[in-house]
Amino acid sequence: MSRRRRATRREVTPDPKYGDPVVGKFMACLMYQGKKSVAETTVYDAFDRISQKSGDPLKVFHGAL
Repeated sequence: MSRRRRATRREVTPDPKYGDPVVGKFMACLMYQGKKSVAETTVYDAFDRISQKSGDPLKVFHGAL
């Protein structure tokens, strides 16, 4: 039996630009070797391209999921 207590689950932090926790989780999964700024740049560049082509990037992102 373990003597340590059960680890508490952390809340997913929302992304700073849109305030959406699903986008924050996606960026955390996309992150490689702790480079969060690179993951943020990648996601936000993709969102900018989506907004130029269709409209609301969050709506397109949630529809793709």
